Amino acid sequence: MVREQVPITGEQIAEQLGVSRPTIRSDLSLLVMLGYIDAKPKVGYFPATTEDVKREGRSHLSQLKVKDVQSLPVIVKETTTVNDAVVTLFLENVGSLLVTDSEGMLLGVVSRKDLLKVTLGNSGAATMPIGLAMTRANLITVSPEDDLVEAARKIIHYEVDSLPVVIKHTTPGGKEKLEVIGRITKTSMTKILLDFVLG
Repeated sequence: MVREQVPITGEQIAEQLGVSRPTIRSDLSLLVMLGYIDAKPKVGYFPATTEDVKREGRSHLSQLKVKDVQSLPVIVKETTTVNDAVVTLFLENVGSLLVTDSEGMLLGVVSRKDLLKVTLGNSGAATMPIGLAMTRANLITVSPEDDLVEAARKIIHYEVDSLPVVIKHTTPGGKEKLEVIGRITKTSMTKILLDFVLG
């Protein structure tokens, strides 16, 4: 009713509903308080556009998939030296690197923290293969078809800066392999959020 007859007074709403104005006063107050409608004295009620924008934004966000916002992965091979991995980390300006085998299958992830741990007080660290410094177990990943909201939940829950985007393959022997095709980061999440907030 409010959407169709902007602006509409409380008296007009009550009349169309066949009730008295005092009967719907508290309902109208609640709708204003919840942000569904707005009211201006001596003008009437009208739809709350900010709530509409929020609702549309939430709806659009809930439909986004990881593939819609993923970025290119920053990959190193497991034979890459720690020194070269550090250089790649800084040149690419990222917080972590994805480590793959020669076929592009995920083997592990190496973060700044991992590199700090292995290099501090270790004079031979520079020539070590990155495979000795990376995290191999319990890797948290997402697929391109996963909901973006689910990816955000994983980033928050596991307290990581980024997630590898992978496609699962099963070898003839029944072993699962993960092909790296992208990454999703806190930065890409923040950009999406800003796009919705700023329009």
